[in-house]
Amino acid sequence: MTGTSDVILRIPNESDRPAFTAGVRASVQLHDPWLDPGDPDAWFDRLLARNDTETDRSMLVCADDGGPAGVYNLSQIFYGPFRNAYLGYYALMPYAGRGLMRAGMTLLLDHAFAQMGLHRVQANIQPENAASIALVRGSGFRREGLALRYLMIQGTWRDHEQWAITVEDRGPAADRDGSVPN
Repeated sequence: MTGTSDVILRIPNESDRPAFTAGVRASVQLHDPWLDPGDPDAWFDRLLARNDTETDRSMLVCADDGGPAGVYNLSQIFYGPFRNAYLGYYALMPYAGRGLMRAGMTLLLDHAFAQMGLHRVQANIQPENAASIALVRGSGFRREGLALRYLMIQGTWRDHEQWAITVEDRGPAADRDGSVPN
């Protein structure tokens, strides 16, 4: 497993379903208005399905007690001269606000750059989502612009700030082994 004493980053499996769906149910207010609400089992099915593709990866951020603290999704993974992925993420209660997603972000970026061979990871975040912006800013991402009416969430087209980080932005630490177990 890839992790520190505080957090582990790993691929989800079917045995995670009960704890994950309980976390999603407990996090409805945390996710409003940033994510579309939905059936937690459907959310979990999508997590598992992402890892069966060549272009998507989902990873659980797990607290030291094994509970799911959040999720990182890499989507639209491109190789060749682009070597880029889009990053999405969300924390889960009762772990939100404890710094576990920040620790998980370090592991995720290690994995994306060192193991997956990506050059760039980008995240699109609603400008009012201060917690998500603080996470990427604190992880070394830079703001690159604003996309107007970028994504429909809860029936409304929402603007999103565009944030990105490249392997060069991480410096020598980007050479760490960022493996994530299956």
